[in-house]
Amino acid sequence: MKINEKQLELVNRQITRLRNSSHFYGQWLKDGGIEHLDSEEDFCRLPFSEKKDLREAYPLGLMACEEEKIVRIHSSSGTTGLPVIIPYTAKDVDDWGEMFRRCYEFAGCTSRDRIQITPGYGLWTAGIGFQNGCEKLGAMAIPMGPGNTEKQLQMMQDLKSTVLCSTSSYALLLAEEIEKRKIRDKIHLKKGVIGSERWGEKMRTRISEELGIELYDIYGLTEIYGPGIGINCKYNTGMHYWDDYLYLEIIDPVTGENLPDGEWGEIVITTLVKEGAPLIRFRTHDLSRIIPGECPCGSKFPRIDVISGRSDDMIKIKGVNFFPKQLEEILAMFPELSSEYQIRISHLDGRDTIRIYIEASGRYDFKQLQGRVAETVRSRIGFTPLVYVVELGFLPRSEKKTKRVIDERYA
Repeated sequence: MKINEKQLELVNRQITRLRNSSHFYGQWLKDGGIEHLDSEEDFCRLPFSEKKDLREAYPLGLMACEEEKIVRIHSSSGTTGLPVIIPYTAKDVDDWGEMFRRCYEFAGCTSRDRIQITPGYGLWTAGIGFQNGCEKLGAMAIPMGPGNTEKQLQMMQDLKSTVLCSTSSYALLLAEEIEKRKIRDKIHLKKGVIGSERWGEKMRTRISEELGIELYDIYGLTEIYGPGIGINCKYNTGMHYWDDYLYLEIIDPVTGENLPDGEWGEIVITTLVKEGAPLIRFRTHDLSRIIPGECPCGSKFPRIDVISGRSDDMIKIKGVNFFPKQLEEILAMFPELSSEYQIRISHLDGRDTIRIYIEASGRYDFKQLQGRVAETVRSRIGFTPLVYVVELGFLPRSEKKTKRVIDERYA
């Protein structure tokens, strides 16, 4: 999707703001003698920014305005290095809330809904993002935060929550607990707004059927406001994103070249109006595609497909490169299997070994099923794993995100 004149004008304003700050990207622009863009070609010649650049700006090197204008900071987890600190002005917070309000509206939520918010609060962007949007919508926020499933279910029943906001992992855990306790007739949920991790069609179907709700994928990342920059509508033909706040490109993750609409690649985002920490051509490493044409809902906001994975999620085993999504596609071929799986990779006696644990959805011949799955993986991906089919509920459940790939080779 080509950048339009209005978006290019907003990018030029950001360039001026960045050049006048101590922001790392502003220094790049000054070093490159870049003051103004006249065309899409000029824009595509701008350098990419990446998470490592943001980490090097720790703690407040991303700030592109006077400190007096900063009203809040958020942060990435920092589990793989220094955390990324993102400063927000009051306008940034308000803009984020407006984007999130749109998300709720696209999911069919109204001011009469009671929205139970289970993602974490604090430095993480999730919980407070869901709450800001809820309050902008005028709905009732129930800010539970993560964990304490007993209390979550009590509040869900007593307050008659109609919308659940959570990760897909926690939505599944709640669905299983509701089934185990036989309290579904006491639950009033109608919709689920789900984000923070990629999830497959099998998991989506389980959650939707077990809770009896409509599900909506919400998209976002800490570096770009947080969750709420995109969501699917009731037609489920991709996630609409807010192109008055953001410009999205899809690039080849290897060459960095722009790809035509409809082709899969890596999402790159430019913030058009962000004040506290604007980003130009930020490589998200999320894999998707821009869906051409108009949505049946009639909205003019463009769409991206559901996130299929990350360009840095690739696993190399026995000389073969593959992504977890490829395994999910294989599991979807077996109705006997549930949505839950875990991949464990180890190095023993000079060679890599991959074990795949998969939950069955009922009573089957596990040994025969293991052989069929292993053979399908071999024929479709190119290596033969050790497959263990286990009973439903055997694998760990998470109140946050589920860790599905455990690579013990580098432990």
